[in-house]
Amino acid sequence: MTTPANPPATDPRKDSLIEYPSRFPIKVMGANVNGFVHAVTEVARRFDPDFDASTIELRDSRAGNYLGVTITITATSREQLDDLYRALSSHPMVKVVL
Repeated sequence: MTTPANPPATDPRKDSLIEYPSRFPIKVMGANVNGFVHAVTEVARRFDPDFDASTIELRDSRAGNYLGVTITITATSREQLDDLYRALSSHPMVKVVL
């Protein structure tokens, strides 16, 4: 049996467990300092212009030194999510992105 010289192109949307577009929560953790939530919000808006900051959820660490910020964006593609994770992870105020 031979294989075709040019196999059919795969649809990247079918390779994902996420259906696009969909609401997608992302947890971001960093030091509990002034400007952290604003910085996370600004990054979110770069990748989701319709991002609604009123949906942000905040959780302080037990000692109050760190802040967990959950943002929920409208995910439109795997590329968008990857780029958003990279932007958040490389931000100097961010410690962890989940």
